[in-house]
Amino acid sequence: MSGLDDILRSLPMDQLARQLGVDEATAAQAASVALPALLGGLRANAADPKGAESLFDALQQHDSSLVDDGISLDRVDTADGEKISSHIFGSNEDQVVQALGGAGGGSLSGQLIKKLLPILAPIVLSYLVKQMQGGGSRGGGAPSPGPSLPTQTPGGAREANAPGSLEDLLGQVLGGAAGGAAAEAGRDNAKQSGGGSIITDILGGLLGGGRR
Repeated sequence: MSGLDDILRSLPMDQLARQLGVDEATAAQAASVALPALLGGLRANAADPKGAESLFDALQQHDSSLVDDGISLDRVDTADGEKISSHIFGSNEDQVVQALGGAGGGSLSGQLIKKLLPILAPIVLSYLVKQMQGGGSRGGGAPSPGPSLPTQTPGGAREANAPGSLEDLLGQVLGGAAGGAAAEAGRDNAKQSGGGSIITDILGGLLGGGRR
């Protein structure tokens, strides 16, 4: 199971549906579209050394508490989520939101995606922090091996794309594929709408070079 699938399975869809004002099936479909976009956007940032530095600093300001003992959306700071989403997508955020809404094959809307991204963004950072710490929980179990981040060059600079780096970790969470291991509904709807891979077709041209 990829990290992306892990996050999707951990989301309390009943809570998410209530917050979004939709049924659980629509909430799950929207999450299967939005999560790969967030992770892909983060990976685009991490591909640039300055973007990777900025992302690492952001991760240092978060912890794994949101995902340690089961996700509760009541603990999600959506104001923080708005800042995270805005930084990931920058001036292209509105374009990404509308494109992701269109990737739902007509069943999603840009307005729904815009409401969802600030909910999911802090969860994604919390999940990444947990992976950086080795994937262990606060429950006392031995942590599973995980990447040691960030990778350092002899001169002290962090390398964005070196083994064990942020970009490497994000690739693992996405499942190694361009679009990640998104739920089948998200993939199928993207294809039906002519969107192709969510990451390559929606984000590729918008986020090249990474955000600072």
